[in-house]
Amino acid sequence: MKLPRNLSGTQLIKALEKLDYQLTRQTGSHVRLTSLQPAPLPNPLPQAGEGASESLRELRVNEHHLTVPLHDPLRIGTLAAILADVAAHHAMTREALIAQLFGK
Repeated sequence: MKLPRNLSGTQLIKALEKLDYQLTRQTGSHVRLTSLQPAPLPNPLPQAGEGASESLRELRVNEHHLTVPLHDPLRIGTLAAILADVAAHHAMTREALIAQLFGK
């Protein structure tokens, strides 16, 4: 599936909000987005006394960070790299991600 052309950084950020990415900070023309998703618990679970509370706390949340430039339009290589990173994190194909984000 072809990547969308003439997509701005702002439009990409709005689309990524569908996957629960939230703006964390902005430095100049670059925005940092973070997605906090629950991660699967380990099997077997750590036993009490083995640092169980610390290790479970670390494993409950799966953070993913992205930096999106607020350029208009985004360069096609930049867009491709961002979408590949998001697709890999969500264990889906780039085509499925594009369909979910942009409805194509």
